[in-house]
Amino acid sequence: MQVDVKAVIWDFGGVVTSSPFEAFSRYEAERGLPADTIRRINATDPDSNAWARFERAEIDAAAFDRLFAEEAARIGHDVRGAEILALLSGDVRPAMVAAIDTIKSCGFRTGCITNNVPAGHGAGMALTLGKAASIGAIMARFDHVIESSKAGIRKPDPRIYLMMCDALGVAPAQCVYLDDLGINCKPAAALGMRAIKVVSEAQALADLEDAICIPLSA
Repeated sequence: MQVDVKAVIWDFGGVVTSSPFEAFSRYEAERGLPADTIRRINATDPDSNAWARFERAEIDAAAFDRLFAEEAARIGHDVRGAEILALLSGDVRPAMVAAIDTIKSCGFRTGCITNNVPAGHGAGMALTLGKAASIGAIMARFDHVIESSKAGIRKPDPRIYLMMCDALGVAPAQCVYLDDLGINCKPAAALGMRAIKVVSEAQALADLEDAICIPLSA
């Protein structure tokens, strides 16, 4: 039996904003690095590498810069962590923001679970205060926000999804979850959420429309 949806939970980077992976690809091309070098580094020892530890706020920006460079060096590349941090803040997707507003106006609970680091300005890790203010205005739309760097746990740890359900007062089966990474969608689905992997803005909105039976596309 299908359970009525009561909440929509969003990832931030790659969903509400453009994916940092796009910036990673541009950086790699500009530096003459093999494609997906940064993702390869981040996928090695994914729960204990510099990236994971920084997202849990176990290390500071200086340590991340050094440790990420060491991890890059082990596979033969010169990449400083500080250079990667400068690539993290994506561009806002207005249609996604409009969808959040529509969903809230229809009575759904809304949440955001973001893996972020204690760097830049605000939850979106913006490089400028102006952009931080814009992202802050979006974050304020959600009923609840969980940042990995403040919670001390990160996706795909199932506990972070359950924390959100508790905060919103809903069961996992009553939630739709959107994320651009399959590894983060899997635990949400395993808990009973309807998980939507975001490949494109149009695809995500269409899938979300199907899940909640409310028109969202322009």
